[in-house]
Amino acid sequence: MKLSFLEKLCCPMDKHELKSQVFAQHENGDILEGLLTCPSCKRYYPIVYGIPIMTPDEYREKALEAPILEKWGLTLEEAEKQPFLLKE
Repeated sequence: MKLSFLEKLCCPMDKHELKSQVFAQHENGDILEGLLTCPSCKRYYPIVYGIPIMTPDEYREKALEAPILEKWGLTLEEAEKQPFLLKE
């Protein structure tokens, strides 16, 4: 994902601007792995293989995303019904 693309993205839930953390970049500067977070609703959206995963909560599975976040040293909120929020 190109860095310039980040400016065009917003939170799909509340349309606020997203903050980004980059964990892996290609030699040309493209983002390979990273995390987008919404400062308003506190949801997270991982970037995997250069693709931001920004699907609605009802189509996401915490069990599939947990290993990716653990690789980056992050953990999820425990409640199953809780939206996709990171532990503070």
